[in-house]
Amino acid sequence: MINVSRSKSTPRPISLGLALVAAVIWGQAAHAATCPRKDALGTSRILSVDAATTPRVGLKSFPQTLPLEDHEVVLTFDDGPWPATTPKVLAALARECVHATFFLIGKPASEHPELVRRIAAEGHTIGTHSWTHPILSQIKPEDAVDQINHGISAVEMALHGTATTTPSTPFFRFPGFASTPATLDLLQSRGIVVFGADLWASDWNPMTPAQELKLLTGRLTEAGNKGIILLHDPQKHTADMVPAFLQYLKDNHYRVVHLVPATAGPKLEVKPEVKPEVKPGPKAEAAPAKATP
Repeated sequence: MINVSRSKSTPRPISLGLALVAAVIWGQAAHAATCPRKDALGTSRILSVDAATTPRVGLKSFPQTLPLEDHEVVLTFDDGPWPATTPKVLAALARECVHATFFLIGKPASEHPELVRRIAAEGHTIGTHSWTHPILSQIKPEDAVDQINHGISAVEMALHGTATTTPSTPFFRFPGFASTPATLDLLQSRGIVVFGADLWASDWNPMTPAQELKLLTGRLTEAGNKGIILLHDPQKHTADMVPAFLQYLKDNHYRVVHLVPATAGPKLEVKPEVKPEVKPGPKAEAAPAKATP
């Protein structure tokens, strides 16, 4: 079941046992109240996704997707966190008061926990994307399960200081979309939503930001002017392209939808959001290896 949140109730903190979890949820609600830039793109609404009845979404991999309206998009980023580029993506999203979903790889999450916490503190949703991004359908079944669990545990440790294989946000995306019936069944049994995508920019290939923008906007039109969009924040040309893409969305009257799990936090209608403080990112590192979804 996917619940569309449209209430105008005032956000309030929630007791979740762990103070850090409560702080992150409260931060998301507080940032949803206002946006300092009246001309910002903003986030139009929150969509809560229930794994019990919506276990898999994304037309590139599955027969169903999210119930988005005309000119509604969901922004998702894979393969982070990456100190050389993720802060630039976060700054672009913050400037336009937009929230996205980041599917993080466990190993870099364990190496850059402060960046994981920053993503959450700025109101974004965090899913997982395995431990080291192997193609799970091409390794032993037990190793595939370990990749899923280790990735979840690393992200939870970075976020909350607890190594658990129960994700606080039960969203997962397979590296390269390479699922198997067994891993799909496993994730469904654990209440974890598997995300595909409705379109992408093929940004794992070399290209300029201008080329990527043209490719992405063309594919968005071909997809019917709506959908779950896949990008990769470790790619420099993507990080450089994001501000222009957000401007394109604004100029062409698109609306951004923010995803949360059905059990997370207060449900409220999202006004254009408060711009989080953008701190200088960590010292740039060498570019990551060629990425795939």
